[in-house]
Amino acid sequence: MLTRVGGGPYDPATDTYGQGAFNADDVSRAAVVYVRHWVATGSTSSRDRAYELLRGLTYLQTTTSGDDAGNVVLWMQPDGTLNPSAEPVELPDPSDSDGSSYWVARTIWALGEGYAAFAGSGDSDDADFADFLRERLELSIGAVDRDVLDTYGQTVSVDGRPTPAWLIADGADASAEAVLGLSAYVEAGGSDAAHTALTRLADGIAMLSDGTARSWPFGAVYPWALSRSLWHAWGSQMPAALSRASQALGTDTYLAPAVKDSAVFTPWMLTSGGPDNGRLPTRLDQSQIAYGADSRVQSLLATAEATGKVGLRRLAGMQAAWFFGANAAGVPAYDPATGRTIDGISGDGVVNSNSGAESTIHGLLTMLALDANPDVAEAARVAAITVRVGTTTLQAEDASTTGAAHVVTLADRWTGESLFGGTGYLALGDGATASLPVPGADVGRLVMPVVDLVPGSTAVTTWSAGDKVLGRVDSGAVGLQGASPAPGALLPVTLSRTLGKDATTLRVATSAAGGDEARLDAVMLEPLVSRLVLSGDGRATALLRSADTKVAHTVVRLPGRGRAVVEVYDASARLLSRKTSPARTVPVTVAPGGFTIVMR
Repeated sequence: MLTRVGGGPYDPATDTYGQGAFNADDVSRAAVVYVRHWVATGSTSSRDRAYELLRGLTYLQTTTSGDDAGNVVLWMQPDGTLNPSAEPVELPDPSDSDGSSYWVARTIWALGEGYAAFAGSGDSDDADFADFLRERLELSIGAVDRDVLDTYGQTVSVDGRPTPAWLIADGADASAEAVLGLSAYVEAGGSDAAHTALTRLADGIAMLSDGTARSWPFGAVYPWALSRSLWHAWGSQMPAALSRASQALGTDTYLAPAVKDSAVFTPWMLTSGGPDNGRLPTRLDQSQIAYGADSRVQSLLATAEATGKVGLRRLAGMQAAWFFGANAAGVPAYDPATGRTIDGISGDGVVNSNSGAESTIHGLLTMLALDANPDVAEAARVAAITVRVGTTTLQAEDASTTGAAHVVTLADRWTGESLFGGTGYLALGDGATASLPVPGADVGRLVMPVVDLVPGSTAVTTWSAGDKVLGRVDSGAVGLQGASPAPGALLPVTLSRTLGKDATTLRVATSAAGGDEARLDAVMLEPLVSRLVLSGDGRATALLRSADTKVAHTVVRLPGRGRAVVEVYDASARLLSRKTSPARTVPVTVAPGGFTIVMR
């Protein structure tokens, strides 16, 4: 039985919630669902629902002139009373006190896509409503211009990295959702102010692209400008935003970071476990939700549309399979009979069978995308995880040690921008050594110690396996704190030499001056070739991802019968070769830093 619930504790005497019964975040995203369904199908009922949701959303906007015009109240009570200061407190508080909020960003998303749909319908009544939406959209664009983009061009240093100071809520995630609406609006003839806001937000998002196939964060666009350690799947529509901005503005400027996130980071994410709620930088929050899975599907499809790269469509199918069973629980997250999407799946496969507004909204957004892309929808049905070989994480606290080494147990493992794994970290002073057992593997691996890098630290760790020195980590190799919420940065550092497949032990020796210590959180072992194999409906799909610097040759065993199609892509998702193989065990090559798709 479905039960309607609001946010926060309910008071039956007043029929109110600590937060409210409705919020701008969900109203705006539900409006996007109905707008997209109307545009795709011509459904009059979806048009009417879109109209009412968009109209209702504007009631949450501040319309008076002044320093709060265009801001948005987040919560509304059942009787329509607005609740600007909800419990628990969410920032900004009051929620309509600043234009730099997720709900302002999502209001722009909904109003922008709504304007484009109503202005383009050809109906005079719709045109009148579009004029109203334009007026309200311009209010919130003004709020972002006033409270966010007034610092355009200015950067702050985050642990030594120049970072844009002009993103909504300091986030590429929030800014990306505003960019989706602004792109639709600009394409439909939006204002000069919208064009400027779109350009400036896209500029900031693109600046947060970082890493390679061999180094953290593996080509991703950081979602939060103030941390170099954190990535989360929810709201990760940064590649979609950059691709849509490129199309709307008629420029290729933003495609490179969108493609890198899609073609380099996504294969790493899929083979290493999927769209987690938190890579911090190890997999410390392995919960996965529809918002995260949908964000990745939308990003892959938008980037594929903007570039014509078919390999990204293949990846979109494998990501969308999450909704049909390619998850830790091995069960469908979406129910086509009811349209419900479950609220999440934990890393150990426990299902949260509730179905909140956000989950159902993002499940429906993916289903709309699959309806529009039948080839991707067909691929998504291949959804049973048969093989997954990706990143292995070793906790430093499990090491055997000698000398000045001790485990530091933390009551609060959150640093302010990242999270220590295990119980804390292993502190290694001058002369200390540590040994970690290494699980067996079929391929060589990158070794990536996760170290709390601190400016000015004198600690240096030297890593080896057998008689082979793999590399060194300088604990002081990080910039000053700057605008970061915490001093130092918890980051994986890729060693210069790889770990052989026969290695059984990693050893580390430490040098440090003046009582200094290296702070070792964990070690990530990254296969030079990682893989994910999905099967179902008598078919199978394999993804092989390279972290190597040279062409890799390997084999993949696919379930089922018939010929297999092998597509080899480079790190920019450029198709290098396509061939067929009748073998059950299929020989494949994987390009350096690229990926290969095998389909039967």
